[in-house]
Amino acid sequence: MRFSQRIFCGQLTPEDIDRPVVLAGWVDAFRDHGGLLFIHLRDRSGILQIVFNPKVVSAEVCRQAATLGAEYCIMVGGQVARRLAGTENPNLETGAIEVLVTELEVLAPAAAPPFAISEKAMVAGAPSAGAGPVDEDLRLQYRYLDLRRPAMQERLAMRHRIFQCVRQFLDSRGFLEIETPMLTASTPEGARDYLVPSRVHPGSFYALPQSPQLFKQLLMVGGLERYFQLARCFRDEDLRPNRQPEFTQLDIEASFIDEEFLYELVEELAVRMFAVGGQTLPRPFPRMTHAEAMETTGSDRPDLRFDLRFVDVTDVFPGTGYSIFRQILQRGGVIKGFNVKGQSAHLSKNVLQNEYAKEIAPSFGAKGMTWMRAENGRLESNIVQFFSPRELEELHRRFAVADGDVLVLIADPSRATVLSALGQLRLHMAARLGLIPPGRLCPVWITEFPLFEAAEEGGVTSSHHPFTAPDRTDFDPGNIEELLSLKSRAYDLVVNGEELGGGSIRINRPDVQRRIFAALGLTEKDIQERFGFFLRAFEYGAPPHGGLALGMDRTAAMILQTASIREVIAFPKNRSAACPLTGAPSTVKREQLAELGLLNLGGAETLPGVARQEDRLDRLSWVSRIGMTAEERPGLAAVLNEADQLAEQAARHAGPEDPVYSAVPVTNRTRPGTEARRSPFAESGQLLNNAPAVKGSYYKVASILE
Repeated sequence: MRFSQRIFCGQLTPEDIDRPVVLAGWVDAFRDHGGLLFIHLRDRSGILQIVFNPKVVSAEVCRQAATLGAEYCIMVGGQVARRLAGTENPNLETGAIEVLVTELEVLAPAAAPPFAISEKAMVAGAPSAGAGPVDEDLRLQYRYLDLRRPAMQERLAMRHRIFQCVRQFLDSRGFLEIETPMLTASTPEGARDYLVPSRVHPGSFYALPQSPQLFKQLLMVGGLERYFQLARCFRDEDLRPNRQPEFTQLDIEASFIDEEFLYELVEELAVRMFAVGGQTLPRPFPRMTHAEAMETTGSDRPDLRFDLRFVDVTDVFPGTGYSIFRQILQRGGVIKGFNVKGQSAHLSKNVLQNEYAKEIAPSFGAKGMTWMRAENGRLESNIVQFFSPRELEELHRRFAVADGDVLVLIADPSRATVLSALGQLRLHMAARLGLIPPGRLCPVWITEFPLFEAAEEGGVTSSHHPFTAPDRTDFDPGNIEELLSLKSRAYDLVVNGEELGGGSIRINRPDVQRRIFAALGLTEKDIQERFGFFLRAFEYGAPPHGGLALGMDRTAAMILQTASIREVIAFPKNRSAACPLTGAPSTVKREQLAELGLLNLGGAETLPGVARQEDRLDRLSWVSRIGMTAEERPGLAAVLNEADQLAEQAARHAGPEDPVYSAVPVTNRTRPGTEARRSPFAESGQLLNNAPAVKGSYYKVASILE
């Protein structure tokens, strides 16, 4: 047998009956019927049943076939035959035929795999051997085996077709595919860079690109006009379930265009990509300003597959008799809510009061939740008696209330808290009540983002990145209030509550770019060191330009309806940003660090906290992470001295025997007068900034057992 004669299993049809063939692949499953051996042979194209029949093949081949195990790599020769009536397998595309083997060659034996790879039952109606769930880290550790599964191969094949669709469409629109550098300088993109030390330039570092932002803009300055790239990008971000430290994005940039050009281009491209996966995106995509999205859904990536839009009823309750609302309004607060149409039967008083009002809403940051149910033309709740007939009538009108509806209201002095809590309640109730239509796709453009956001340490920071064009250029870079009022010419593409990508019209004038940098607090020295080359290029006639980047892993996962982007990536990292297959990230030898000049990096600079270790008392405080007041220091110093004396006495009286240890009960000790209190950082939400994931107002950590 020769490889040149080999054909793919999935290519054979009933039209090939009686045809001699050579096949190669892996043993997917097998069953022995007392002399007749049936094997599922799997290759990339599909699965085909092959049969070892003692009446057709030699005894030696039958003996050799009996030694085969799962995942053996084999090559066989034989003849295509029709399966006997009643033995067809409708779960296989080749289920009407089989190959009667006459030759067998074992190309490579296989150890017993750590999990079942087979996904197809050998007999119609029987469960497949690989039907059970497998721990994801085990799958990633043996990813080369996991990739043999037909489901994984189909996903990667579909990803390939989606990428080819992108290339063909953009080529037809005059775009050129151009690679940009992987080793570059660090730029502000909103996340930490992965740094690469340079051996040739000791003490200096490259950065892996978070995106090709500066280079694609320079390509526009260079007159290429229309560029795209399926770019590999790297971001050292805090962990989230659907993120990867390295990912692929479709990068698009074009000159002499405006937003409308990009809306039309990306909508047509998105429709074609989703069609590859057999899905239809409705066009044209609606547009929603950032302000509208936040005020009506509580999110800048709204899920529009269901309604539950917010209604502001703050003005309904001036001088209300309900004291909670009155106190909140006196503090300049906001009252908003939504109507859960026709769901009163599924939201009992117990559920609304004891689950949502007391537990779920507070877990989303709200201090409480007000609810009312519509019955017999009236609004009913445990507090409805505190509202005037005018207030209740106006709620009826504002929310278009009908019998069977449920009103959900959140009131708080903070508008941000109201929007955040309502937004989470909106999603929670939609999922709980089955309000999300299966299979529906709702794309939307989110526009007019704020150009700047207030920074915690004062000043402002860019909402997207500092190269985004503002909606006007006559602003004062030193006026914080004015800067926070600026809108950007940025846009995000959101589908079903997932941000697939975003972009903006860019700044093309160096004077405007300098003012943006100045607004961000960069000095002229900072600008020259970090962006001097970029601004210099803009002195030579930069064209108006803009672009967009789509996260291709996330897009492919949505098109193929997988639960995680890891299912559409050949070799992903796990949820801890580690690779169970290779063990990355890993330590390296000191010789490698020395060669890169990293052993003494920083020279004689003192590391943070080292100075505090020079004094014994300060060192104890630093190690234990417990602060001490000036009044407490003498007493603690005396305790340390007493401990030294006791240690010396023990050393003088110690014999050759080992010291004796005795266990004492563990007791929590706090300073007199200490009272438990809620941290102000918890009140403001800052306490959760570094959480790997957040659920309500709590840290969410990975499970120990899964």
